[in-house]
Formats: sequence, structure tokens, C-alpha cells
Amino acid sequence: MSPDATGVDAVIDGVTAVFLVVGALMSLGAAVGLLRFPDLMSRMHAATKPQVLGLFLMLAAIGLQMRTWWVWPVLLVAWIFQLLTAPVSAHMVGRAAYRTKHGHREMLTKDELEAVVQRAAAGQADPEG
Repeated sequence: MSPDATGVDAVIDGVTAVFLVVGALMSLGAAVGLLRFPDLMSRMHAATKPQVLGLFLMLAAIGLQMRTWWVWPVLLVAWIFQLLTAPVSAHMVGRAAYRTKHGHREMLTKDELEAVVQRAAAGQADPEG
């Protein structure tokens, strides 16, 4: 920050600093969760929820520091792409883990997928879908 910065510049720099620190902490929390959580389902949660919010805060900080309007649509597209792909990929990994029995089923409070998988294995049609 330059010594002749106006009050608006100082506020933008402060908000940017807060966004960067909080975004970095959210991303760090996601990384620690991926390494430390005991099972696949909780690791998927750590990989998607805080990471998407951390990325949003980092992109918002970049947009604030650039101080140009044209960078916001690019950052928005990057965030929307992440927002759409992270839950879908986690869902697919979760279904694959469930079907290959890599998840800890004893840790689930309610297993809503078991009946559907058993019907599919028996070759019956799903009455709900």
C-alpha cells in the first residue's frame, strides 16, 4: 500500500487481506481434512465444502485488487465451474466407494442407498426412478 493511498484504497486493501487470509485458512482446513478424517465420506465433505468457499474468497480478493470490471466475469466463471464440478465429482466418488464397499457403513446414521443397490444387483427395476 502506498503512503498516499486514499481511504477507499485502504478499505479495499483491508477487505482483500481479510478475504485472502480467510480463503487460505478454508483451503488449508480442506487439505487437513483430506489427510486427517477417518473415512471417505467425511473426506469428501472436507474436499468440497470449505474448498469452494475458500476459492470464492480468494477470487473475490483478486477481483478487488485488480480494480477493473473485466476481471469479474472471468473470476465468476472460474468459481461457478468449481461450484458445479466439486459436488458432482464427490457424488460420483461416494457412489463408487459405496458400491465397492470402501465406505464405513457402520458410521452412517441412515443408509438410504442400500435398498436401491440391492434391487439393482438383483436385476429389478427401481420403483422410485
